[in-house]
Amino acid sequence: MSVVRRAATLLVAALLPLVGATEAHATGYRYWSFWDRSGDRWTYATQGPSTTRPEDGDVQGFRFAVSEDSADATRPRGTADFATICARTPARHGTKRVALVIDFGTAADAPSGEKPPPVRTVCARVAPDATSAEALAATAKPLRYDTNALLCAISGYPHRGCGEQVAAGGKAPAKHDKPAAKDSGGPSLGLPVGAGVIAVLAGAAVWQARRRRNA
Repeated sequence: MSVVRRAATLLVAALLPLVGATEAHATGYRYWSFWDRSGDRWTYATQGPSTTRPEDGDVQGFRFAVSEDSADATRPRGTADFATICARTPARHGTKRVALVIDFGTAADAPSGEKPPPVRTVCARVAPDATSAEALAATAKPLRYDTNALLCAISGYPHRGCGEQVAAGGKAPAKHDKPAAKDSGGPSLGLPVGAGVIAVLAGAAVWQARRRRNA
């Protein structure tokens, strides 16, 4: 094997474990995601519940789970049909009805020591200009928010925590780990960056070997 090829091979072998380690430490966030029902599908809401003003007959959902970003978020489960959810709540002049699906998630996503309640569906009758947050407050108290107005708990669940970072496997990261900013839904940069480092260093090895050979 030539000096150039040997140097490149050694560099790749040394750096691949670092690339793998970057991918293995993927993290998510434990939080309540907010959804709109469009036809027969859930779509991730483009606004928060405090600014969204649903119309009479709308169906909206809340799901508690660990997710990396909006593309990875888990959808609400259970019945999501307005006629079914609001069957016992007749229309009334001067109000609107909003069907809500509240999915507290699974045991795998629950904070340590907490048990998620069963999925709930409720029909909120609220003022015509009410927001989704007001519809939720009318039917699923107590709610808990953090200082940045992030929804932390619905009907008191979970009792603690709010959007905390969670390492792969559902465990909170070690205290010495620095929390990463939540990404925008793009692919993980671990592998491309690692591959770029390998390419740069391998190129340097080739240059160094050629320099020695021509000296």
